[in-house]
Parts: sequence; C-alpha cells; structure tokens
Amino acid sequence: MQKFLWLIAMLTFSLHLSAQQQRPGGFAGGKPPSIGRLYGKILDNEGKPMPYTSVIVFQNRFDSATKTKKDVLIKGVITQNNGEFNLEELPIMGPLILKISATGFKPYSQVVSFMTKKPAPGTMPSFDKDLGNIKLTSDISQLQGVTVTGTKPLMKVDMDKKIFNVEKNISSTGGTALDVMKNVPSVNVDIDGNMTMRNAAPQLYIDGRPTTLTLDQIPADAIESVEVMTAPSAKYDASGGGAGIVNIVLKKNRKTGYNGNLRAGVDKRGGINGGADFNLRQGKLNLTASGMINQMRDRTTGKTDRYDISSDPDIHTLQENTSKSNGGFMFGRLGADYFATNRTTLSISGIRVHGSFKPSSILDINTDTLFSGAPTTAFSRRVTNGHRVFNGTGLVLGMKHLFPHEGEELTVDANYFGGNATNSSIYNTDFYNIKGGAVTSNQLEKISGNGKMRNITAQTDYVKPIGAKGKLEAGLRANFRHIENANYNYLFNEATDQYDLTSGNTSNYKNNESVYAAYVTFSNSIHNFSYKLGLRGESSKYTGELIQTGQQFSNSYPTSLFPTIFLSQKLKHDQEVQLSATRRINRPNFFQLIPFADSTDKLNITKGNPGLVPEFTQSLELSYLKTFKGNHTFMGSVYYKHTDNTITNYIDRQTDPTTGNTALINTFINAKGSYTTGAEITVQNYFTKWWDMSTNINMYNSKVDAGQAAVANQQALWSVFGKLNSNFKLPAAMELQLTATYQSKTNLPINTNNGFGGGPPGMEAQSSSQGYIRSFYGIDLALKKSFLKSKALSATIGVTDIFRTRKTDQYSYSAYFTQNYTRLRNPQMIKLNLAYRFGKIDASLFKRKSSGAGNQGMMDGMQ
Repeated sequence: MQKFLWLIAMLTFSLHLSAQQQRPGGFAGGKPPSIGRLYGKILDNEGKPMPYTSVIVFQNRFDSATKTKKDVLIKGVITQNNGEFNLEELPIMGPLILKISATGFKPYSQVVSFMTKKPAPGTMPSFDKDLGNIKLTSDISQLQGVTVTGTKPLMKVDMDKKIFNVEKNISSTGGTALDVMKNVPSVNVDIDGNMTMRNAAPQLYIDGRPTTLTLDQIPADAIESVEVMTAPSAKYDASGGGAGIVNIVLKKNRKTGYNGNLRAGVDKRGGINGGADFNLRQGKLNLTASGMINQMRDRTTGKTDRYDISSDPDIHTLQENTSKSNGGFMFGRLGADYFATNRTTLSISGIRVHGSFKPSSILDINTDTLFSGAPTTAFSRRVTNGHRVFNGTGLVLGMKHLFPHEGEELTVDANYFGGNATNSSIYNTDFYNIKGGAVTSNQLEKISGNGKMRNITAQTDYVKPIGAKGKLEAGLRANFRHIENANYNYLFNEATDQYDLTSGNTSNYKNNESVYAAYVTFSNSIHNFSYKLGLRGESSKYTGELIQTGQQFSNSYPTSLFPTIFLSQKLKHDQEVQLSATRRINRPNFFQLIPFADSTDKLNITKGNPGLVPEFTQSLELSYLKTFKGNHTFMGSVYYKHTDNTITNYIDRQTDPTTGNTALINTFINAKGSYTTGAEITVQNYFTKWWDMSTNINMYNSKVDAGQAAVANQQALWSVFGKLNSNFKLPAAMELQLTATYQSKTNLPINTNNGFGGGPPGMEAQSSSQGYIRSFYGIDLALKKSFLKSKALSATIGVTDIFRTRKTDQYSYSAYFTQNYTRLRNPQMIKLNLAYRFGKIDASLFKRKSSGAGNQGMMDGMQ
C-alpha cells in the first residue's frame, strides 16, 4: 500500500510538470510545483529569540542567458518578534539552500530537500518541514576586519575605516553630535566644539557625503553610527587633509509597520530639548519624519594675559571675560523611499535647520604700559550684546539599483544645501584712568553682517564583483559651492547721534569653488591576503572677489592625483596586519580666505588671506589586530603624515583698519610643511555580561616648519591623548556610563575648520601656530533607568565635566608677544531626559501567500 501511494504521488507531480512545460515563460526543464513549506525559530548564542533576522531561500538553476547554473532567489522573510519564521509556496523538486544572516553573527547556510524520505505507511508525502530551533553563532570578524560582537557590534574594523555603534551611548541622549563625538575613540572635541583627530581637523560627512552642517546642528538621537577614517580610500573626497574623515551615519528604519520615539529633557539652567521620530513602512513605500529642538544656555569664563614685546615700552594686558549665550537650534527631516522593484529604490529626503543665538559678555581690560621706573595703568570695560540667526535647507535625491549579479549595484544621487545667516552686535566700551574710578570716555561700535551659501553635489557610484572575491568600484562626482559674506563696522558719532560706517573695515566678499572628481578602486582576496588599490583624480578651481574694490583672487589645480593602497594579511589565532598609504588635499576654507579684519577683540584681530593655496598630505599607517577569547579586541597602529604647504595661523604686524594704528593681526599662511608621527591603541573589552569598556590611547609627535625667516618654527613635542568609555548594566533595568578623556601638553592644532556663520567667530582668543595647549582631563557620567516590560520608557540623567577640569589653557608666542589664555565653558552641566519608543511590526505582511508585498518588504529591508 505504501509503494502504491508513493507511485500515485510521483505520477501526480509528473503530470504537473508536463503541464508546466507547456506554459510559456518557464525556465529550462519546466517549473516544479511550489507547495513546500519551511518553518522554524532563530535563536542567538544565548538561546534568546532573534526578531527581524533575514531568512532567504535559494535554488541552483540553469540560466539561459549565461548558459550556466547559478543560485536564484526563491523567497525570503524576516523573523517575527519571537524569532519564528515561515516560508511557503516553495518548490519541492530539487535541493534548496536556506541562508540566515544577522549583524554580529556568522552567516548560517543549510541545504534542504522535501523528497529525501518515503512517506510513512498509509500516508501521502508531507511537504511541510520543521527545521526546529536554529542557533546562530557570534561572529568576531565582519567585512575584512574585526567585529566586536553583541546585539549590534560596538566596533567594526574594515580595511579603510573603524565603525562605532553609538545608539546605546546614554550620555549623549537629548544632545547633539558634539556629545556623541565625546564618546568616539580617536576623536577629540574641545570646549568650543572643534573636532580634531591626531591633532588635526578632519572632514565631516553625513551618510557618506560632505556636509556644511556643524556638530551642534545634528541631533544625537538621529545618529546610528560613526565611521572614523584616518586613511580614507579613493572612493571618498581627497579633501580634509591629513586628519581624514569622520562620517556620521543617520538612522534609517525600514521595518515593516510603524514605529517611532518621543523624547524631552531639561538641563540645570532651564534649557529644554525635545524631539520625535516616526517611521511608516507599508508595501513599497517607507516614510520617515524627525524633529528636534535644543536650547543652549552657555556660560563661559576666560582670561588672557599678554605681554607685547615689540613696542617701546613693553605693554602688559590682562583681559577677564564673562559671557553667556541664550538660543538654540531646531532641526527637521522628512524622507521617503519608494521600492519600485526588488532591485530599484528611489529616495528623497529634506532637512530644515534654524538657529538663533543672543550672545552677551562683559570684558574687563587692564593695560600696563611698562615705562622704565614709572609704569602707567589704564582700565576699560566693554559690554557686548549680539544676535545671530542661521537658516538652512537641504534636499537629497537618490536612486539605487541592484543588478541580477549578486553584489553589482549602481547608485546615483544629487544633494543641495543652502543657508543664510545674519549677525549684529553692539560693543559699548567705557574707559577709566583706574579701575573703580570715573569714566573718562566712551566708545560705541556696531558690527553687522550677513552671508549666504549654496552647495550642490552630484555623484554616481558603481560596484561590480569580479571573480569569487574581487570587487571593482568606480564613480564620478561634481561639487559646486557659492558663498557670499558682507561685514560692516560702524562707530557711533555723538555729534550726529548716528553710527558712521568705517569704510576701511568693511568687506563684501564672494567666492565660487568647483571640484570635479573621478575614482576607481579594485579589491581582492587571495587566501588570507587582501588588497585594495585605488586612484582618484580631482580638478578644482577657486575664484573670489572683494566686491567693494573689485579685487579678484583665484587658484586652480587642473588635475591632482590621489593614489591609495590598502594591504591586509590575516594570520593564525585571529590576528591581522594592515598597511595603508594615501595622499590627500586640504583646501582653505572660506573664513581662512576672506580678507576682513575682525576687530571684536582688540588683542586678537583676525583676518583671512585670499592668497592661500591647498596643502597636500602623504600618510603611511601600519596596524595590527588581535581578537582574544571572550571577544576582547586589540588594535594597534603606527603612522606617519607629512604635509606640504601647511595652512597655519600666523601673527603679523599690520594696520588696524578700524583705528588706523599699527596692531598685531592674526592671519593665515602656507608654511613650508609639517609632520606628525605616532602610535595609537584601541582596545574593546567585555569583562562580564554586565560590564564592557573601550580604551583609546594616541601618542604622537608633531611639528610645523614655517620655512620663513620671520616666522619661528613650532617645536617638536611628544603628546598623549586618551579616552575611556565604560558601560555597566545594573540591576533593576539600569545602565551606567562613565566617559573620561585626557590630553597631555600638545602643540596647537595647525588647522581648524570653522563652520559657515556669516559673522565673527565669537570672541575666542586666537593664537599663532607657535605654542601649545597645557594638559587637561574631563569626566562625564550618565545613568539610565528603563521602565515597562518592553523597556520602551526610559529616563536618563547625565553630568558633564564633573570636576570642572575640561578647559582650554594655552600658551602662544611670536616675535611680537607672549600670551597665556584660559577658558572654561559649561562645567558640571546636568541634564535630565525622558524617552519613549513605540511601534507595531506588521507580521501579517510576511504571511501572505502571494509573492508580492510580504516578499517585497523583506528584500527591500536588506538594501
């Protein structure tokens, strides 16, 4: 009876196959019936269910186009909240290949067949197969480097970048990207938000594209990860100098259904922050919306102690400054993805940024003229009140197409960002013969200005696998930037009761910059050896015009080539050695070029130099990676960077256009060159299930060679920068995060990039490249408590700079002066934040028996 039923079943399938062969459009040999079903449950290495894990079924079939056999995608789903999956309408003839993938776990593959066993006596064959519980194994290596395991890996190391997952950084909750960067290894952020890496300023990216936004304009809760590239490949812009690139990757939620979060917070000065994110995914459309408001109530104290030794007699000046600024930023983002087909996605997104600040300060100035035997003293007090407004709008259009050949893809995108800024400040100065005496005279000065910026970028990238492990990447990029900036300086005329324009200190400046680029890279692996070779070509042109005089400036580089080489050798016992060699360029920014003398601080008048040319940096880096038992990871690097035409600060004696008197002007020059050499160590430790820690230490030596007889060279100096992040999972659903940074005595950064603001930088004391920053440290602490069974509600309290030690304390000098400068901003800031996440995953979409929305949703989520 059993044999009879088996023969009936086979005859039925044969008749079905014959019918399929007569239908047009079938593959060679006909299409078998699709009535099979696979189901099971995915668990992690601790036996916990894994939701949203991709499960895909392939079958090896004959391709009539290429006349070869290849794996063809049959169907795919993502697991439900309890880790279960269900795949229906599968072909029952021939073996199937089941593949399961999840971030932080080794890929799982299993061959499955329905026709391997005869049915039990008296039964028909069953085409439902229970695969049981499938347990995935943690993976310590992803991409071509090392991955620290976890639900989401905290750190991944690729051949040309380190990727840090920052979603769980509780100390940055309710803050901005500035707070995020304080927790990222290798990155140092000073009290003014200036970011440095290995004592130089890196280029800031968002989602793989350069941005004109500053760190304090990007909400921390929108950031998923940060990519640190000390030696970027040819795929990325060659600009950014020797410091490399810091790429902020924003969150992109494509889970089917809807989800979002709400958050609100307050700091100890009453500054509020709030935000919301919402995502809706249904069928072929994915919609996202997010918004943020962040009030900033800054309090800063500072002191400048300076001796002018170029005058006769010498002059000693002591400035003490107390300032505050009330204002904040608002940020909004809307986006949509349309999954036109399984292989083509169209995207559009827009952002809107608004910032408004009202800075004010009181500056006490004591001046001692050191006549021999009879010094004289003068005192003045300046009260400043200002208002600055910034508005920015951005739009991104994108298309991504996946070709039938796995790994082959084409992306095309266009990016626009435009901003407008205005500023106005009143400087009211009272002069005294002696502090506490009567006012002898008064001066009222007003500075107002405005600016606008337009930035357009178009880019296309193509990726094609070659052979088993090779990959070819190529792309084109064009960038156009237009900036206009006007600044007007006025002195109050008591006779007319009006402000008179100071024509000698007024500027109306505009510039245009265009960069065209093309790149190609090829990577491959031979056994345990991998390499990635690249070449990027860029053509750039800069033109500027001082409108009130008609004076024009220009620089052009028709073609500059930037080769990149990356080599990697995997060794036994989870070890790897990497070597990289790159060449990069750093073009002067707008504020380094604009020939406007900012005299808001009479001791530190700043002025741009439109004659600056780009600097070129050659870098060499050797790295060693080792993963130990318990997922402890060690990465050590030694590096050397040499820069030609280094852009650096320089103090010169020039005429103050406001007063007409000779004064010291802080400007910029191209030095002959500079170098930095050092060693960096990054360690990730998982001591227990409740305690993990990352440690980063960078020891480096740097020096600037001015190459000019009138300019003193910067002294070579060995320095150490260290950062520690320690995370604790406590009882009662609580988490504790401790962050500590240390910077030893170090040379002043040779180049910092100011953001677009349309006005003076903000009364920070400037300095020449000759000098150093004294050592300092800072400690931050944050505690998070989760509520509800789902932990959807949480409260976080954090304290930054607990011991009031994160301050700027620098010494600078030139042939004309010596200066000590200290500044402390927002110490012991306390913030309280509440957050609530919500959502519903539409599991029913994955149970539909059609090959439409359910299958579509899973596949598009993988793009």
